[in-house]
Amino acid sequence: MSAAASDTLRVPLDALDEQVRAALRSLGLGEAHVQAMARTIVAGQRDACPAHGIYRVLTCAHTVRAGKVDLQAEPLVEADGSAVVRVDARYAFSPLAFERGLPALVDAVRRHGVGALAIRHCFHYSALWPEIEAIVAHGLAALAVTPSHAWVAPAGGHKPVFGTNPIAFGWPRPGPYPLVFDFATSAIARGDLELHRRAGTPLPPDCGVDAQGQPSTDPIAVASGAMRTFGGHKGSALALMVELLGGALIGDWTSRESLAFDAGSGAAPCHGELILAFDPAHLGGADAAEGARRAEAMFDAITAQGARLPSQRRFDARERSLREGATVPAALYREVLAMAGA
Repeated sequence: MSAAASDTLRVPLDALDEQVRAALRSLGLGEAHVQAMARTIVAGQRDACPAHGIYRVLTCAHTVRAGKVDLQAEPLVEADGSAVVRVDARYAFSPLAFERGLPALVDAVRRHGVGALAIRHCFHYSALWPEIEAIVAHGLAALAVTPSHAWVAPAGGHKPVFGTNPIAFGWPRPGPYPLVFDFATSAIARGDLELHRRAGTPLPPDCGVDAQGQPSTDPIAVASGAMRTFGGHKGSALALMVELLGGALIGDWTSRESLAFDAGSGAAPCHGELILAFDPAHLGGADAAEGARRAEAMFDAITAQGARLPSQRRFDARERSLREGATVPAALYREVLAMAGA
């Protein structure tokens, strides 16, 4: 472990993983949940996504203390040979439900060319890109959507209706890394808002409004008011789509219902997630190789002019972390170490 700056540390990934797992065990989580959750949390810190890194250990701890999440539940997987796989997380955290459902999803896509994984009744705290990368590693394209708590106002409004409602997509490529994007439909991720609150720093402009509906850059005021969608009415329409696909379509809660269930406890959102996967070989048939060539030609046209492909910053950070360790806020790491009993 080495100092990278006065308030940050460089922590080897194996040491970070060990402490995160110990901290999660201290919460009473079953070992299968500990393993699955640690993978997503360490991945976030490794890839320089601090809102989804070890800060999420604290989020999970607060959710556990709120008394709503099941710490031991084994997800129930329903796969009947159709293109649809259903997983009931049984009110536990989401990563294990995804890992249990993934083999059945891949099998469905191989059989039908397309497949859907509907995860219900899960407490979701993580980014979507770890799930997308796990699917794309099988040579598949994938799209995922999930609601959250009602923190975000629709365009033209000032009262929360939507969640941050991320959308993630992945495309398989030659080489070590796929094309992946993962972004909230809100102007800023909720985790980033919380990190600004912890640091006492203002939000970027146009991220939210206070309880009176007035624009604000104060993270505390925005948390009491409403966040905004990115891109005005366009982001608002995408957020609405996510509510329908990741909530109503699969028979799970919208973000408003998730927030009502929370009842002020401040736990992680409880809702569903819809993941769609596609087999390029199956859908493209005899032209699948030509489709892959077209995709690479387009990627080359982007990078040749100095533009960056989505996810490239994360992959660059991953390489640095593998060599040098992950950059971790010192104060936050001390909190995790205290939970781990280190």
